[in-house]
Amino acid sequence: MGKRVASTLSLAESGRPPPQNRVCVARIGAAHGTGGEVKLWPFTGRAEAVAAYGPLQTADGSRVFEIEALRPAKDFLVARLKGVTDRAAAERLCNTELYVPRERLPIPEPDEFYYADLVGLRAEDTAGGAIGVVVAVHNFGAGDILEIAPDAGGETVMLPFSTAAVPGVEVAIGRIVVTLPEGLLAPEDVAASVPAAEKNKGA
Repeated sequence: MGKRVASTLSLAESGRPPPQNRVCVARIGAAHGTGGEVKLWPFTGRAEAVAAYGPLQTADGSRVFEIEALRPAKDFLVARLKGVTDRAAAERLCNTELYVPRERLPIPEPDEFYYADLVGLRAEDTAGGAIGVVVAVHNFGAGDILEIAPDAGGETVMLPFSTAAVPGVEVAIGRIVVTLPEGLLAPEDVAASVPAAEKNKGA
């Protein structure tokens, strides 16, 4: 059984450091129509759940928005925000990220994790060797994918977020344990992941 992830925005995708104790649950898109409605891209497990968390804040906390109405569209939601009454006002909000305090979010089920909890975790192999850091979590339609930046540098690595590929997740101590498919890292990257004690044997 693969691990499940509560679908909130990966902090790496937001393009800025995360506000303390807050989680991004949606991003406002383009204006929709002429009456002030906006396209809304939710990052919650159920799209409509974004309206259940109460007032939403901008990243800097300077503005607060209340969702007055919400309806599904083709691959996004259409939202009416309190106080946004015309297209010009809606257009000014494009690409605004919306946050809620962490305590408003439900506690994840076992084997369920918020993207915000996974980004930044150290990735280690089953022997304890350092591999890299989780920089993003993606879902392209076939399951959740961890993007890992190798400690040795070079291109990031995409790894399925499944029990086979990621047998251990220890958020409290800031790490995940991964099983890398053979050949996923270049030979020099594999060498860099060997624990220091092993490297020094025979020296």
